[in-house]
Amino acid sequence: MKNLWRYLLLFALLLSSCKDLRLGREGDQTELAARRDLAEIQAEGKLRALIAYSATSYFLYRGQPMGYEYELLRRLADDLGVELELHVSGDLDEMLNELRRGSVDIVAHGLAITTERKQEVAFSDYLYLTEQVLVQRKPKGWRQMTRDQIREAMIGDPIELIGDTVSVRKNSSYFKRIRNLSREIGGEIVIDTLRGNITTDEIIKMVADGEIKYTLADKNLAGINASYYPDLDVEVPLSFSQRIAWALRPGSRQLLKATNQWIRKEKKQDDYYVIYNKYFKNKRSFRRRVNSPFYSLNQKQISRYDPIIKENSRKLGWDWRLLASLIYQESRFDPEAESWTGARGIMQLMPETAEELGVTATADAGEVISAGTRYLAQLYKNFAHVNDSIQRIKFTMASYNCGYSHVLDAQNLAQVKGLKDTVWDGHVDKMILALSFPQNYNHEVVKYGYVRGLEPFKYVEQIFQRYDHYRKFIDREEPENLSLAGS
Repeated sequence: MKNLWRYLLLFALLLSSCKDLRLGREGDQTELAARRDLAEIQAEGKLRALIAYSATSYFLYRGQPMGYEYELLRRLADDLGVELELHVSGDLDEMLNELRRGSVDIVAHGLAITTERKQEVAFSDYLYLTEQVLVQRKPKGWRQMTRDQIREAMIGDPIELIGDTVSVRKNSSYFKRIRNLSREIGGEIVIDTLRGNITTDEIIKMVADGEIKYTLADKNLAGINASYYPDLDVEVPLSFSQRIAWALRPGSRQLLKATNQWIRKEKKQDDYYVIYNKYFKNKRSFRRRVNSPFYSLNQKQISRYDPIIKENSRKLGWDWRLLASLIYQESRFDPEAESWTGARGIMQLMPETAEELGVTATADAGEVISAGTRYLAQLYKNFAHVNDSIQRIKFTMASYNCGYSHVLDAQNLAQVKGLKDTVWDGHVDKMILALSFPQNYNHEVVKYGYVRGLEPFKYVEQIFQRYDHYRKFIDREEPENLSLAGS
């Protein structure tokens, strides 16, 4: 019996040691991620950025990813020479915690630089200046009232908020501002704390819809939203001017330095201010976007051709969002598109290919999508020896862009160079690029000569990048299975 207890004790100690070791490893990984700086980012080739879905930050419109933070992040990643890897926040109150845990390198969100936050994170140089304003509804029948009557019916001075309720997220700078304002005016303003997964745009809409009475918002964000909701008033300032910036880990000193150098360089260029005006000043564009069924924060549609694309994608066995991304790449969903090469229509079929597929000059977009899908299926069958379905799709797409013969040449060249001829990424894609140079397109295994390899290379890359955005915004509605049914 003594031996049994000795063995049980030894076993318990071993389990405890294993648990401590596992926790230690997990802690080490978290610590390593938290120490990640520019050198590690460039070595991996990826900048991990945390972003939020919103009407100005990141969204999908007419098949194209857009947004203020999104556009600037792309420019930053290009400047650093790395790929942009987007992480979408599910809780805006937890954004800085995610940064500290090391899961992302930068928080690209409109954060006000505050003394409290500076104790937790490092801030980039400011992107723009703004102030916080009160968001409130105008009185009923305000269109028939005089300006003085409207002012009389609304909050015109912060002191009038004493005893009233303002709704904001708890970890936002708005919460802190209301708390400080209560002290400044010597009376309590009741703070109604909202969930962290509600964006400022959505909270502004809640005021417009009468769900809540008041909220706070940055003036630029409040102004662009008020252009869509005319019943809103956003004219009462509740703060001094504030600097808005992105957050980084305090230890990421080289990334912070590189980001600040990039910001200073960007501010010297017109594009920097064009991008800002595009999302915060262009009221007509904002209203048109929000009213569109092809705006991802409104309805889950990519294009007017979604039903046709879904039907044809089932024949291919592809995710319909992937086929949609290819069609966007070809024509931006424009059935009248025509390229300098003579390719026409929504699928940009060459005249001889269209004739082989039975596409007439009077064919509508649905018929062209069907024909283009049949052509993709034909190309896909040429790569039956490629076991990985994603790689097989990439070969198919490259063939659709530059022709099967050139892709076959690239595969043959890959064999000669000691690369894998059944893997596109990092193998055959390198050879398609190599076919732009005489020493390669004149090689004895190359039968079809020169091809401007950058086009199919970027074609495949951009389709899959866009597809990644589509997956973030648009539900598949069908089982995930990226393969060609029945082949």
